[in-house]
This record gives sequence, C-alpha cells and structure tokens, in this order.
Amino acid sequence: MSGTNSPEAVKKLLENMQSDLRALSLECKKKFPPVKEAAESGIIKVKTIAARNTEILAALKENSSEVVQPFLMGCGTKEPKITQLCLAAIQRLMSHEVVSETAAGNIINMLWQLMENSLEELKLLQTVLVLLTTNTVVHDESLSKAIVLCFRLHFTKDNITNNTAAATVRQVVTVVFERMVAEDERHRDIIEQPVLVQGNSNRRSVSTLKPCAKDAYMLFQDLCQLVNADAPYWLVGMTEMTRTFGLELLESVLNDFPQVFLQHQEFSFLLKERVCPLVIKLFSPNIKFRQGSGSSSSPAPVEKPYFPICMRLLRVVSVLIKQFYSLLVTECEIFLSLLVKFLDADKPQWLRAVAVESIHRLCVQPQLLRSFCQSYDMKQHSTKVFRDIVNALGSFIQSLFLVPPTGNPATTNQAGNNNSGGPVSAPANSGMLGIGGVTLLPAFEYRGTWIPILTITVQGSAKATYLEMLDKVEPPTIPEGYAMSVAFHCLLDLVRGITSMIEGELGEVETEYQTTTEAASSPTQSSEQQELQSTSDQMDKEIVSRAVWEEMVNACWCGLLAALSLLLDASTDEAATENILKAELTMAALCGRLGLVTSRDAFITAICKGSLPPHYALTVLNTTTAATLSNKSYSIQGQSVMMISPSSESHQQVVAVGQPLAVQPQGTVMLTSKNIQCMRTLLNLAHCHGAVLGTSWQLVLATLQHLVWILGLKPSSGGALKPGRAVEGPSTVLTTAVMTDLPVISNILSRLFESSQYLDDVSLHHLINALCSLSLEAMDMAYGNNKEPSLFAVAKLLETGLVNMHRIEILWRPLTGHLLEVCQHPNSRMREWGAEALTSLIKAGLTFNHDPPLSQNQRLQLLLLNPLKEMSSINHPDIRLKQLECVLQILQSQGDSLGPGWPLVLGVMGAIRNDQGESLIRTAFQCLQLVVTDFLPTMPCTCLQIVVDVAGSFGLHNQELNISLTSIGLLWNISDYFFQRGETIEKELNKEEAAQQKQAEEKGVVLNRPFHPAPPFDCLWLCLYAKLGELCVDPRPAVRKSAGQTLFSTIGAHGTLLQHSTWHTVIWKVLFHLLDRVRESSTTADKEKIESGGGNILIHHSRDTAEKQWAETWVLTLAGVARIFNTRRYLLQPLGDFSRAWDVLLDHIQSAALSKNNEVSLAALKSFQEILQIVSPIRDSDKPETPPVVNVPVPVLIGSISGPGLSRPFVRTDSVGERLGRYSSSEPPIVTDELEDLNLWWAAWNTWYRIGSESTKPPVTFDKLTFIPSQPFLTALIQIFPALYQHIKTGFNMDDLQKLGVILHSAVSVPISSDASPFILPSYTEAVLTSLQEAVLTALDVLQKAICVGPENMQIMYPAIFDQLLAFVEFSCKPPQYGQLETKHIANAKYNQIQLFAPAEWVALNYVPFAERSLEVVVDLYQKTACHKAVVNEKVLQNIIKTLRVPLSLKYSCPSESTWKLAVSSLLKVLSIGLPVARQHASSGKFDSMWPELANTFEDFLFTKSIPPDNLSIQEFQRNESIDVEVVQLISTEILPYANFIPKEFVGQIMTMLNKGSIHSQSSSFTEAEIDIRLREEFSKMCFETLLQFSFSNKVTTPQEGYISRMALSVLLKRSQDVLHRYIEDERLSGKCPLPRQQVTEIIFVLKAVSTLIDSLKKTQPENVDGNTWAQVIALYPTLVECITCSSAEVCSALKEALVPFKDFMQPPASKVQNGES
Repeated sequence: MSGTNSPEAVKKLLENMQSDLRALSLECKKKFPPVKEAAESGIIKVKTIAARNTEILAALKENSSEVVQPFLMGCGTKEPKITQLCLAAIQRLMSHEVVSETAAGNIINMLWQLMENSLEELKLLQTVLVLLTTNTVVHDESLSKAIVLCFRLHFTKDNITNNTAAATVRQVVTVVFERMVAEDERHRDIIEQPVLVQGNSNRRSVSTLKPCAKDAYMLFQDLCQLVNADAPYWLVGMTEMTRTFGLELLESVLNDFPQVFLQHQEFSFLLKERVCPLVIKLFSPNIKFRQGSGSSSSPAPVEKPYFPICMRLLRVVSVLIKQFYSLLVTECEIFLSLLVKFLDADKPQWLRAVAVESIHRLCVQPQLLRSFCQSYDMKQHSTKVFRDIVNALGSFIQSLFLVPPTGNPATTNQAGNNNSGGPVSAPANSGMLGIGGVTLLPAFEYRGTWIPILTITVQGSAKATYLEMLDKVEPPTIPEGYAMSVAFHCLLDLVRGITSMIEGELGEVETEYQTTTEAASSPTQSSEQQELQSTSDQMDKEIVSRAVWEEMVNACWCGLLAALSLLLDASTDEAATENILKAELTMAALCGRLGLVTSRDAFITAICKGSLPPHYALTVLNTTTAATLSNKSYSIQGQSVMMISPSSESHQQVVAVGQPLAVQPQGTVMLTSKNIQCMRTLLNLAHCHGAVLGTSWQLVLATLQHLVWILGLKPSSGGALKPGRAVEGPSTVLTTAVMTDLPVISNILSRLFESSQYLDDVSLHHLINALCSLSLEAMDMAYGNNKEPSLFAVAKLLETGLVNMHRIEILWRPLTGHLLEVCQHPNSRMREWGAEALTSLIKAGLTFNHDPPLSQNQRLQLLLLNPLKEMSSINHPDIRLKQLECVLQILQSQGDSLGPGWPLVLGVMGAIRNDQGESLIRTAFQCLQLVVTDFLPTMPCTCLQIVVDVAGSFGLHNQELNISLTSIGLLWNISDYFFQRGETIEKELNKEEAAQQKQAEEKGVVLNRPFHPAPPFDCLWLCLYAKLGELCVDPRPAVRKSAGQTLFSTIGAHGTLLQHSTWHTVIWKVLFHLLDRVRESSTTADKEKIESGGGNILIHHSRDTAEKQWAETWVLTLAGVARIFNTRRYLLQPLGDFSRAWDVLLDHIQSAALSKNNEVSLAALKSFQEILQIVSPIRDSDKPETPPVVNVPVPVLIGSISGPGLSRPFVRTDSVGERLGRYSSSEPPIVTDELEDLNLWWAAWNTWYRIGSESTKPPVTFDKLTFIPSQPFLTALIQIFPALYQHIKTGFNMDDLQKLGVILHSAVSVPISSDASPFILPSYTEAVLTSLQEAVLTALDVLQKAICVGPENMQIMYPAIFDQLLAFVEFSCKPPQYGQLETKHIANAKYNQIQLFAPAEWVALNYVPFAERSLEVVVDLYQKTACHKAVVNEKVLQNIIKTLRVPLSLKYSCPSESTWKLAVSSLLKVLSIGLPVARQHASSGKFDSMWPELANTFEDFLFTKSIPPDNLSIQEFQRNESIDVEVVQLISTEILPYANFIPKEFVGQIMTMLNKGSIHSQSSSFTEAEIDIRLREEFSKMCFETLLQFSFSNKVTTPQEGYISRMALSVLLKRSQDVLHRYIEDERLSGKCPLPRQQVTEIIFVLKAVSTLIDSLKKTQPENVDGNTWAQVIALYPTLVECITCSSAEVCSALKEALVPFKDFMQPPASKVQNGES
C-alpha cells in the first residue's frame, strides 16, 4: 500500500476528507443541522489528529469510529445526493485502510439500513466489496451480515442490481476462501500438521479452525443448507435464495479451492456429508424422467428436469470427480453411473448434450480414467464404470443415428427442414454432394441420417458450450450434430489419453528393463521375455501396471471399436476420418504391444474394412476369429451395442474405380477418398507397429493386396509396386487426386517391407507366413483363367527377402519353396513374377556380403543355388527364360567364385530341351558362351566334360541355326583350351580318376565312364570328337558343314595329344562310324525341292534339295577322313589293321564316286587323289627325319572343278618329319614291306576301274532324271590314272589296257547338258580341248611313253593304243553315241539363246579339236613306230587310212573344215612314211588289203559328193583346189613311179580317177546360186597333165594303159561336141530370152575344157598323141564357130579363148603322112 502511505497521498487524503466534510455540512445546512454540526466537528477532529500525530494513518484508524460518524449520519438522511457523497467518502477511507473493526461494524449496519430502504443499491454493493477486499477487519457476524446484504440485493427487482449483486456475492465468497488460504500460508511453518479430530460427528464443531477458516467453513456450510432449501446457520437474515445461484457458488468454491477441502478434514467432511447427498438428491428428477411419458408418471409437475439446475449439478459433479475423486470413491461411482444414464435415448436432448460435455471433461484426464479402472472395473462386485462410460458413448452415438433427436422440431431424417435454433442448416439434398462431388460440410451420414460435425474444441481440452450457459433458464435448442461432435471428441480424447499414458509407462518399464538387463540380446525384446528376466521388484511393479493396462484396454475396446467403426463408416469429412483412423490405429498398436490378440485383430479388421469398398467380399475379414465383431450384437451390461457393418451409401467422393480381386469379378468397385485414407492408415500401422502385428499380418496384407489390385498398382523390379502404365483393363479409372497419391502409397508400401529387417525372427516369420498364404489364395484364384492375377504377395515376398538378406538362411526354404510353386502356376503373369522374385532373390543372395563370405560357406552357396536348379523341372518356357537370364547374370557377376556350384549352373543350361522355344535356347546359349569364353579356367576340370556335353546338346537343338553353329564354334574353342592347358587338365583329371577308382574299389563297383580303357584326358577328347560326330549328321546342312569342318580341324590340329592307341578308337569309332552314317543319310535323302528356306532366304539351286545338302556333308566328311589318312599315315600304318581301314576307305570313296551327285562324286575323286599321293615311308634308315616326298607328278586340276573347300585352314602343329623323328627316338621307323604296299595300290586300281566302268556305262533308258556324270568328274577320274599307273606299271598288262580303253572311250563319249555347255565348251570357232579330253590324251601319252622305255614285251600294246586314238579320230565326223541318248550337235544346241529353265538338253561335245589332236598324236606316234613289228603286223597303216577316209570323203560336209584339211595333211605325212614300208613288205602280203582302201580314199576325197558352202570365197576355193592338186602331185611322185610294186588294179583305179579329174568334174545339177563358183581349172590341168604325162609317156608299160587314156580323151571330146550342139539349138529357139543359168555355165565349162585339152596336147610329145584325137579336136572347130552368135558375154569370152589355140592347126603339118602311118 505504499501508494497510500506516502506523505503526498496522506496529505491528499486529509484534504479530501476535509473537503468531503465541508461538502457534507454545506448540503445538510438547511435540512439536517445535526449532520452539519457533526461534519464541522469532524473537520476539527481531522485537523487535530493531523496536527498531533506523526503516524497520521494509524491515528486515523484508531479514531475511525468518530471520523466515520458524520458520514454515517449523512447516510441516515436518506437523501440520495448526501448518501452518495457519504458513501464515496467512506470508500475513500476504506481504500486507505483507516477503518477499524468497530467502524466497519457500524458501516455495515448503516449499509444494511440503506439496503432495507432500497437506497443506492449499486453504491452499497461497491462499498461492501471495497470494505471486504481492502482489509480483513470484517469477521464473523459482521462478515455474514455483509454477505447477507449482498444476497438480499441479488434478489431485488432491478436487473442491474441483481447482476451486480451476484457478481459481488461471487467475489465475496472467493475473498472469504482466499483469506483462509492466506491464513494457512501464514501458519504453515508454525504448525506442521493439524491434529486430526477423529470421528467428528458434530457438524458445527469448528473450534479447531482459525478465524478465516471458520468463516469459510460457516459460509460453505450455509451455502449447502441454502441449496438444500434449509435455513442457514450463519447467514442470518437471508430472505430468499435460488438453487441455481447456490450451485454456481458451490461449484466455484470447489473448483477454485480444492486444497482447502483436501487439507482440512472439517471441509472433507462437509463434502462427503453435505455436498454429495445434496447432488444425488437434486439429480432425482432427471433420473426418473422418461421422455414421452408426460406428467402421468409423476404427480407433481415440479419433478420435470430443470435445465439450469441439471446443468449446474453436472458442473459440480465434474468438479467433484476431477478434484476429489480420491476422497469420494463411492460417491463418484454413483455420479459416473448417473452420467452414463443421462446419455440414454429417452432423456431430453439438452440433458444428453450436457452429460456428454461432462463426460468429455473426464475423457481428457487419462490418469483419472486409470483410477476409475483400478477402483471399479478391477474390483469384484463393482460397477464396471470405465467400461460403461465407453459403451455409453458408443450407444449414444449409435442412438443419434438411429433415433431422430426429439429436442429439435425438425427430425433429422428430413434434413431438408431448417433446424430451428440450430446454427447449421443442412442443404436440401441429404446426399450432401455439392458441386463437383465435393462435400460441402464436414458431417456424419448414416442410412439417411445426416449429422454435421461442429468444431467444438481444441484437441485434448474439454471446453463445453452448454455447461457454460448459466444465464439460460429454458433448455437451449441443441444444434444438430452438437452432441455427436462432443461424443466424437470424447472418444478421440479418451483413446489419445489412454494410449499415450500406457505407452509412456510401457516405455519407461522397457527402458528400465534394458538398463537392468546387461545382456540385451535384441534391441526390443517382447514382453514375454522381459517378464522372465526382470528382477523381482520391477516384476511386481510391472505386473500390477500391466494388469491395469490390460484391464483398461479390455474394458474399453469393444465399445470404442463399435463406436469408431460406425463413425468411420458415417464420416464424410477427411479430418474426422483421419482422427477416427488414428484412434483405431493407436488402439490396435497398443493392443499389439500388450499382446491382446483379439482386440488387436478387431481394430485392424475395422481399419481393413474401411479401406475396402462396402460389402467387399474379402473372406479373410469375415472368417478370422479376430473379426467376431462383425454384424453381431454385444450385450454390454444390459445395453445392446450393435456392431454396424459399413453401409453402401457412404456419400464420399469416389476417387478410383477398379476391378475387385475375385475369381468372377462382378462389375467394378469404387474406392472413395476415405478408402484411400484408411489404406494409408493401414500402411502406417504395418510400418510403425509391424513387430506387434503377429498373426494380424494376414489381415493387413490381404487388405493391402486387394487395394493395390483395385488401384491397379503392379509390381516392378525389386518387388516395389508402381502404378501400371496403362492401368490394366478398361474398368480401372483413377482421378487425378488419387494419381498423385499413388507414388506415395507405393513408396510407403515399399518402406513397410523394408522395415521388416528390424523385426525379430518370430515377427518376420509371421510376416512371411502371411505373405505365403496370401499368395496361395491368389494362386487359387488365378487357376483356370488367364486374367491378371494378384501379384502383391509375390512382390512383397521378394521385397522382404531382399531386405533380410543378412539372415536369409532362416527364411530361405519357406520363401523359395513357395516361389517355386508360384513358378509352376498356369497363369503366365503369376508365374512370371514368381520367377522374377525367385531369380532376384538368388542373385541378391549371391552378391550379398555374407558373413562368413560365400566362398567359405559352400553349404549356403549351394542352398542359394538350389532353387535355380529346381526351376529346371518346370516346363513353362517363360520361367525357364527367367531362370536362364538369372544364370547369365550370376555368371556375369559371380562367375569366378562359383566353385562347387558349377555342376548346378551347367545343369541348368543343359536342361533346356529342343522343344522349349527359340528365345529360351538363345538365352541358355548366351550363358554357355560366357562360360566358354570366360570361365573354363576357373571351374574344376571334372566339369569340362559337362561343358562339352552341354555345348554339344546346343548344337543339336534345331530351333535356331545360328546357335547350333556357334555352339560348334564353342566346341572348337573348348578344344583349343584343352590343347593349351593340356598338362594341367591331364594332371587334375588323373588325380580325380585315381580318387574315383579308389572309391569304386571300396564300394566294389566297376568305374563306368565312356571310352573307358583310354586315359581320362583322351576320353575328354573322344567325348568332344563324338559330340562333333553327332553334329556331323544333324538334319541341318549348315550345322553338318560346320561340325564337319570343326571335327577334322580339331583332329588335325590337336590329334597329336592323343595316345597312339587311342587313334584306333578315333578311326573306327569316330571317323568310319561317321562316314557310314553320312553315306546312309545321303543315299536315302529326299530329292524333293525345298522351297526357299524360311522368310526371304533364297536357296541356291545347287542346294535346293535335301539330297544336294547331304551331298555337301558327304563331300566334307570324305575329304576330312582322306586328309587324316594322308597326313597321319605314319601314325595309322603301324596300328595293325591299316589295310582293312584302307579297304573301308576305298569302299567309301567308291560309293561316293558312284553316287548320282556330281558334287559328291567329284569330291570322292579328289579324296582319292589325295590318298594316292601317299608314298610309303622312306626305307633309308640313315635319314629318318626327311618327310616322305610325293614324287608322282599329278596333273593339276583346272580351276572350275575345285569344289567347296574347307574354310578353316588346317594348322599343322608340327611337321611330319619332326613327328617321325619323335617316333624314331623310341623305335626305328616302321618299314612296310613292298608287297603290302603294292597290294594297297592294286586295291586302289581296282577301285578306280570299278568307279570308271560304273560311272561311264551308259544308262539303259533315258528320261529327265537320268544321271549323267559331269565333265569335271570324268576329268578328275581320268587324271587319277597317270599317278596310279606309276605304282602299278610293272604288273600292267593288255587286259588292263583293254579295261582302260573302255573307260577312256566311254568317258569321252559322255555328253554334257546344254546348261553347262557354255562353261565347259569353248565357243565353236575355237579349237580347244576340254580338260577331260586333255586328260584322256595325257593318260594315253603316259602309257605310250612307258611302252617306249619299257621292255620289248610291252610293245605289243602299240596297236591297241593306235586303235584307241583312231577311234577318237572318228569322233570328228561321227560323234560317239552315249547309249540311246539323243544328243544335239553343239552347233544346234540352244545355248546361245538359252530359254531360261527349259529342260536340259544333252549336247554332244565338239569333238573336232579332240579328234584332230588325236590325229596329230597318231601321226607323231606312227612316225616313231611305223617299222615296229607289231605295227606292221596289226595293219596299223591300213587302219589309219581307213579312218581318214571318212573325213576325206565328207570333205565339205565335215563338221569342221579344219578336219578334212588336217586329214589330208596327215594322210600325206603318214603315206610319206608308210608307203616305203608298204613297198618294203610288198611280198609278204601284209599290205595287200591297204591298196584298195587307199584308192577309194583318194577317189572319195577328190571327187567328193559334198557341195562346197555358198559363202566360199574365190581365194578359199583356190586354196582348197591347191590341196587337191597336192594329192595329185603325191600320186604322181609317190605312187605312179613305183607302179611295178603296186597292184595293177590300184593303178587302173588311179588312171580312171585322173581321167575323171581332167574333164571338169562338175555335176549337171548346178543351182542358180552356184554359177559364181569357178571350175577347178588348176586341178583339171594337173589331172590332164598327170594323165597325159602318164598316158603318153614313153614308159607306157602296157597297151592297156594307153588305151585307157586314149579312150578317156575321146569320151571327153565327144561330150563337148554334144554340149555345144545342144547349146546352139537352145540359143536359136530362145530368141531374146536368156538361157537358163546352168546351161550357160555348162557351155563355159566345155569351152574351157577344150582350150585346156588343146594346151595339154600341145605340151605332150607328138608321138604320144593319137591321130584320132587330133581329128576329133579339129572336128570341134565348126561347131565352135556356130556359137559365135550367142548373146552371153561370158560365153563369148570363153569362146574366144577356145578358138584362139586353133590357129596352130591353120597350116597342115608337114609330117601328116607319117602321122597317119603311126
């Protein structure tokens, strides 16, 4: 109070007092003199006090009675103005605390009077308040009087006064209790504890209380009395009192000063004895009242519940329970039961509302609730108060939905009407869907009942609305939804409070537990373990706590769940839904932590149901024991709590439409935003509380699976679920709202399973089991249809496996076992994901950094790899593809460290079968390629054979050609690897073999492996060869080709590694076996044309039948084997059965050569050539190193024949010489005896002969398909002979020559097809030999040379060779026939304008060059051998002439002009050598038959019947004529001079011929066209001259000869005469017309002949000419003259020439007479 003590303040006070007194005296001057006097004396008094005392205030207080007196008197005047002035002055005094107790009493009395006179009531109240608050001087009676004064004022008629008085009363009551509290504070240090007064039955016993406390006690006691309508003890003078006001005062005291009641027993006693009974009594009308029963049940209308009292009673009860629960346990039980009853549906609406508000006040105090539970629920025979409260709330909420609240004039079912008085009016449509489907107001809606949610309180505080309506007398109209909103908040706060409290305590226990237990084996141990290990005291404490916790949960969960489920279903507001879900979630988690399975599952089920569309058929939610709640009604202490299953008409915004996950989906289902919200809660639950879910995982996961399905989330790599791109099926529709949510949801889903790594092993197994059973359901559902299956479980198994890799062993078997089942599922998507999951797990398992590492933990490695092997038993190709892709990735990442896992991995590749599709095989093959390229060195050697087998099996797969081919390449690479690492592999294999042998012996079984006796490394090679051998007879040509090349290359390149003895196996088991199979397949192959191979690949015509394709294989194989025989002969010959092998090989060559396929047959011959180049090893023992030399000159094949060679060059690893050296080091080089060698060669000759005679024998019949051997084949065949002959010449005899001749002749006669002719034949004009013809001549040449240098007895072969050659010469004019085959002559063959694809015609070759070459050879040979006995004896010359006669007689008709010219020149050459020989042997008669032949030949040639061609030029004609002249010259020089040695007939024939020639030998049948051709004048002249020379020569031997010539002349002249005569006649007759051309020609001939004759006659000696002849000549003259008239110029010139010589006859000759005589 320093402000009022300061000197200034005191001075001011004094001044104010004085001025107040002056004012007073002034006012009272006229009317109230006593007062005026008193005031004036008061001024003096004040002045006096101020002057005398230093402590002015204290002095004033002492004298306050006197100081106050004037003012009191002033008040007594009842004058308002004076009264006001006085009261103000009194207040000023009070505020300076200068009023003593006595003065105060006086003041109060004065105020009482004023009050009774109803004066200045507000001022009175103000004065009382100032009096009581400024100091504590007022006590006991005066205090009670002051309080009564305020109460009395409260009940005046004036409203303002009433209210002010009420406020004052409240303040005064508070002041009284505050004084008591202050008093306690002052005395607290002095008295430690009050003496407890036992059994204090006297309610007025207040002797122990201090003054302030006593006042307070009296006041409180009287308040109770008043409320109870009893007379007060202390507050004397009360006239009236209301219960409402009394209750308010009681409540405020109880609420504001709880410590007073708790610390003072007297007060506690009052509570128990007075307050509680009072409350219970006052509640009675409310309890008895039933709405709708009217007044009939209760006689007095007073008994109707009265809102103001009821509401205040509830406030009091709230305070009592809150503050004094510990004092009033029993009473509280009654209160709480009452509260619960007030919620009944038959109570008035306002009553229920305030009851709910009261309950809400309790619900925000979890510790209080806990006390309830301990005090009631846990005691036997006690009301289960806590349970009842929760259940009541649930029933209350339910009733709000089911019964329209009667407190409102409008029933809620008609939500369209405005609710009078309600702050919220519902929009007209109960659907509550506003524009765009957005709910306008937060509300609950259930089965048509729509209840808005009002914002009523901040979370966790219970701020009431109706409990605060102290001014309302009538029950207020409760807005719709208010009670619901409060009840809703009650539930939320209840859950929030309980869970946070229990979890907090649980947490403390657990942390304590952890600190006490040193060995904390796992970070969060389950409560069961804790109980076992805790120390005893802690245990006791925890057991007690745990019992309370469990009881609390057990008591409340049913009711909570019923209410929350209903609200969840009805909620249309996101925030409300969120709160409900949060409550359910925290409850579920709490139940889980406490191990309360039923309740946990029930809450989880509720969330799950909320996540799914209404009535969604999800068996797991309807059948599990946990869900016993659904659709059953619980009786909770007589109240029926109905569990309401979700209703379908929830008016929520639909955010997704999808397919239900069912076997037969009926239409679509819709997900609302609420469903999505529930789903997020569910995810949250699983994520944060997974460890306590246990068996509920089943529920949670089943629900998530269905949601994921409806939302169309599909698994992606690693098992995370992602929104499908185009979400499957037209039925799935997602709004943008949910689309943005999906990634979040999928993220949470993934995080949920990632967190499984923090679960303990047991929880993890729960999770895995739940996933497996879910997956089994999904599998069942996917059977029998190919709809999209649910992959949720599989994806999540994968995710769980991946994050728990560190302890994979504990879950590997159940996990992979289940996934393997999934892999076998008929639904493709399902099994595809099963495989994806399985392979991802295996890969992850192998790459994971295990401890100890896998390399040291083989068991784990095999465990991880085993499922991969198991997958091989599944037939679905897509699964196998995944399996193989996995293998490929394992190889790429782990290939180096597989070790003992290799057989498993290789087995997987090898398990692929041919029928399993191309992509499978391709992937498996990629794996194999990787193995062969990168991992052969890292795997155990025993696995190498598996690699060979697997590679071979890929070669045999016929799905993809490239793979087969590449696999053959791999086999080649493998063989290279064997070769490079040979030593190490051999060592390791031998070691392994020894170990196995030992094992086998111990077990007493025989060790069984392929190719057994051979050492293991050789067996490896043989396996490789055998595999390649199989591939060599594959149905596909390309594979065969490649395999063949590889087989022979490997044997060629690496065969040296084999033991010598192993070669026997190679030859017989590998090579010959292969040859047999190839031969068989080739001969039975199909001849049908293959259409172009798949797609756009064109097949070359040389490969367009199976037969042709097999031919290639045969070629390759035969060539390969032959090459091995050739290059490895030094190895093979010592093997013992070489000659047998040789025969087999020759047999194969023969059958190939005789096959009806040009390619094969030709190649067979090549192989034949190759093996014939072998010579036996050198027998010179001092030079073992020199390799054998092939010393036979073999004609080189011409280019066009070389067949398809091997593409890969053969690398010889070392030279034969070195190898021989290697063998010679251990043993001398093997010397095969000469005889055996010869046998080999003769075997070869016999084979050659068989091939030749078979292949060239003409077929009997011909059709399109007749096989005719090709030129290259025949050429090659013949070319073999010279080389072969070198080895067998010693035994070669006439028979053999005969055989050879037949073959040569037949070979040359084989025609060729017109298609091939352009390539083999030279153009017609070039005289070139084909290579076949060359070869034939070469063969004969070799023979002839051999005979030449050979012994005498060989020369009998000459004639045979001549015969052979002459036969060839005949071909020039008469090509050989080939059987019955019609051939065209090459000139007519259509090859220059081939019609494409016309059927082949056979064309005889142009044999002319060949015949001509043969002729030249004959001539040469004859020149060398003309005198040989055999040649003379066998009439070779005659044969030659006979042969030449043919072309000579044909002359111009010869196919080629060169032929007859060559024939003539050859004849001339031969005769020049032969005639002398013939003359020599004239007497022997060996040549007799030759002469007529010769004569005929001359005759046929010189007077040929063939007509020269039209286009013969003059020069040509003259050249040809000169040849004729040469022949005549030969006759004149070589024959006629030796007529004595020559038969007469022959000479006669010659003369006749010359005679014939001397007349112009022309036929009378000239055509017009031939007029230009000149007569053979030179020839005629020559004939004439020879004839004349011969006829008229002196040496005429016989008259007969002369006669012949003379006769010939006369015939000639006679003929000329006739021709001339006829011409003249015709000329005359024809007049102007020219004569026919031929006649003109004829006359010209005749004229020319005449002139020639005359010339000849002149040249001859006159004595040789007969006179008659001259006479005949001269006789022609007149006739010639007659021709002069002719018109033809040509005839004239000829005539002139004929006439000119007659000039010599103009003078008669002198010796005419003599002439005549002679």
